[in-house]
Amino acid sequence: MKEVKEEKSHSKNLTEKLQAAITYYENHQHQMDYAEYLEKKYPIGSGVTEAACKTLVKQRLCCSGMRWKEKGAGIILSLRALVLTKERWSQFWAKLDQYGFPVEP
Repeated sequence: MKEVKEEKSHSKNLTEKLQAAITYYENHQHQMDYAEYLEKKYPIGSGVTEAACKTLVKQRLCCSGMRWKEKGAGIILSLRALVLTKERWSQFWAKLDQYGFPVEP
């Protein structure tokens, strides 16, 4: 990265983008110790996120014959996230009850 930083032949726009990337990596280097994370058995791949996306989004929005507008899909995904996170689901209903939307037990 030092060589990239010192290179003078880049355009101003490219130089700014490179500097932003270099700054990001320098500021977050402590979060990129992948060897340590693997040793501690932390997941470092995207598999967990991709599986969550499949469970949360794809199974609900991509069923046969379904068509969604962005607003409706966003609302459904918010509710789906609440349903799949039990504590948040209870908090959601408690807020509805608190603000005048009584919920029958």
